[in-house]
Amino acid sequence: MPLESRFADIKGHRVHYHEGGEGFPVLMLHGVGPGTSIMGNFGPVLEPLAGHCRIVASDLIGFGDSGRKKTEPFFDLALWIEQGLALLDLLPDGPCGIAGHSLGGALALKLAARSERVTRVLASSAIGVPYELNSALDGFWSLPTDKGALRRAMSRMAFDQSAVTDEMIDQRWALLQDDGYADYFAAMFSPPRQRFIDDAVLDDAEISALGRAEMKITLIHGRNDEPCPPDLTARPMAERLPAADLILLGECGHNLPRERSADYIRVATALFRDGAA
Repeated sequence: MPLESRFADIKGHRVHYHEGGEGFPVLMLHGVGPGTSIMGNFGPVLEPLAGHCRIVASDLIGFGDSGRKKTEPFFDLALWIEQGLALLDLLPDGPCGIAGHSLGGALALKLAARSERVTRVLASSAIGVPYELNSALDGFWSLPTDKGALRRAMSRMAFDQSAVTDEMIDQRWALLQDDGYADYFAAMFSPPRQRFIDDAVLDDAEISALGRAEMKITLIHGRNDEPCPPDLTARPMAERLPAADLILLGECGHNLPRERSADYIRVATALFRDGAA
C-alpha cells in the first residue's frame, strides 16, 4: 500500500515522514550512519507493512529529508526522543507500536518507556546495552571520502553482499552531497565515538518501565551482524528484558530489514497484529 510523503514542524525543525496504511498504528525509526534515511533502512518493507498497519515512518532530524540541527551537538539523542514523542501524536489515539532499527531500536525502547500508549516494540539490530566500539561501527560512523569508501563501510553492514546494491550506494552518496551535509555528518560523528553507544544504553528506570504487563517486545537480530554483534547487544538486552522475545536470523548482517525483508515483515506483522487484537 503506497505511503504519502509529509512534513511536520517539531521543536523548530522540519521533519519528514511517510504515512499511510490501515490497522494497528506503528511509528518507524531508522538508525544513524552515512546517507541513512527511513527509506535507506526500511525501503523494501514499508509498503508491505502498510497493508497491515497504520504507518508513520520518519527521517530523524539531521537525516534524509528532515531538517538539520542549527547548533551542536548534532548527535542529539534527547532531541530524537522528543521527535519520537511528537511523532506518536500523529498516530491515531489508543495503543500503538514502534519499530526501530539499530540506534532507532534503542530509541524505540526509550520511547516505549516514556509513553504508556506504546504496547508493542520491534527492535531490529538494536543497540542499548554497553559494549566496546568495534572497527566496523567506527568505520561506518566515519565520513566516507568517496563512493568506494562508502561501499566498503556498507559491505560490513551486510552478510549477503548482493544487498549492497549500486542503487543503495548512489542513494546514500547523493544524500551526503547535499550542501554542507558532509561537514555536518563529520561533526555529528566526531571522535570519540564510543560515547554514541554509551548514550543509547537503557537505564534502570527505562528497563523497569518496559516491564509493564501490557508490553510486548521482540528483538530481531542477524547472527552475522558485524558492527553490533548479537552476543554483545541482543543477547544481553534480552537478559535485561526477560519478557522480550529474541529472534536470531542465520546468515544475516546488520542491514536486516533489507537482507531478510520477508522474515522482517512476518515478525512485524505477527507482533503488531497481536497488538490490535
